[in-house]
Amino acid sequence: MNQILLFDDPAIRGSLLPFTFTRPVADIRVGILKISEKWHKYANMEVSYLTQEYLQAKFPRNSAPAMAVNGAWLPDPESIGRLKKLKPNQALFWGKILLATYIGETEKNLSFVSDREAIHLDTDPALIQKTWNIFQLNASELKKDYALLTRGRESQPLSDPHTVCYAPENIFIEVGAKIKAAVLNAEAGPIYIGKNAEIQEGALIRGPFALCEGSTVNMGAKLRGDTTVGPYSKVGGEISNAVFFGYSNKGHDGFLGNSVIGEWCNLGADTNTSNLKNNYAQVKLWDYTKGGFSNTGLQFCGLMMGDHSKCGINTMFNTGTVVGVGSNIFGDGFPRNFIPSFSWGGAAGFSTFSMPKFEETVKAVYGRRGKDWTQEDKEIIERVFDLTKSYRIWDKTT
Repeated sequence: MNQILLFDDPAIRGSLLPFTFTRPVADIRVGILKISEKWHKYANMEVSYLTQEYLQAKFPRNSAPAMAVNGAWLPDPESIGRLKKLKPNQALFWGKILLATYIGETEKNLSFVSDREAIHLDTDPALIQKTWNIFQLNASELKKDYALLTRGRESQPLSDPHTVCYAPENIFIEVGAKIKAAVLNAEAGPIYIGKNAEIQEGALIRGPFALCEGSTVNMGAKLRGDTTVGPYSKVGGEISNAVFFGYSNKGHDGFLGNSVIGEWCNLGADTNTSNLKNNYAQVKLWDYTKGGFSNTGLQFCGLMMGDHSKCGINTMFNTGTVVGVGSNIFGDGFPRNFIPSFSWGGAAGFSTFSMPKFEETVKAVYGRRGKDWTQEDKEIIERVFDLTKSYRIWDKTT
C-alpha cells in the first residue's frame, strides 16, 4: 500500500450536496482537517481522488496502483491497521457500503469490486453520510485532530497578560498566532489556534474549538464549543457547533448554530439562523437525492450554505435552510428553506444570478485575497450552473 485513492461513493455523494457540487467528498473539512488531510497524516502516504469527471482536473488522480478508500470515511489509527491487513483480492465493507479495496492504475472505476472477496467490518466506522453529520461529528473529530496535530509538539507561549485561560494544557497555539484580552475555556475540550491566526479583544471561546491558519475572531465574539473556523476566514457575533470550510466570513453580530458554511461565503451584518423550531419538532432538510425534504431526526439544525453564496445585512434563515452554490440572498422576511444554486433575491422572489455577473463578483472576491480565478475553477462552476438549472423553477415561467 503505497498511496491512497479517495473515491466518491455515489450513494453518499448526492446526500452531501450542495458541498459536493464543487469538491470531492474527501475535500470536506470536519474537525480541524479535511478528510483527505486526515488520511495523509494517519497513513503517511500521498492521497489522490477518484471523483466526478468535471472535478477531476482540479482534484487529480495519481494513476499508480493504490488502496481505494471511501472518501466519507473518517480515519483513526485502527483504520490504518485494518487497511494494512486487507489482501489484494479482498474488499472491505460495512454493511453494503464499500470502505476499501486495491485498485490498479488502469481501472477507471470500482465496478470490479463484485469479484472480490467481501470482508465485513465488525465495528461502526465514522462516516460522513449526510450534510448534518459534518457538524454532528465535529466535536469528536476536533479532539482526534487536535491529538494528531499536537502530539510530541510544544505550543507557542501565550504572551498576552490580559488573556484568561482555563485548562491551558488543552490549548495549542501555532507560530505567528496573536491573542489579545480574550477568554479561552478548554475545560470541555481542546482549543487549537492555527498559524498566523488572530483572536481580538473581548472574544469569548469555549472548546472544542479550532481557528485555522490565517483566520480571525473579531472583537467581542462569543464562540461556543464544537466549532471550526477554516483557514483565512473571519468570524464574529455568536456561533455554536458550526463548521466553516475556509475563506468565508461572518464578521458581525448575529447567531449561527448547528450549521455548515462552504468556501468563499459571506454572511452580512446581523444575519441570524434559527437552529430550533418553535414547536421543538424534528428538523426537515432539503434532500437532493429525493428532490424534496427529508427528516433529519435532529432537534437542532441550522443553515447549510454551498460555496460562493452570500447574504445581505439582516438576513433571517429559517430552521433547516439549504442554500446552493453561488447564490445571493437579500431583502426582508424569511427566504424559502431551499434556495437553489445561483439564486438572486429573497422572500420577495428570485431571479437567476447569471454567469457573467457571478464571475465579475468572484474575481473581485478572489482579488481581495490575492487568489486567481483559474480556468479549472470557471469550468467547475459552469458545470454546476448547468447541473442545477432544473431547480431554478422561475426560469421555466419566464
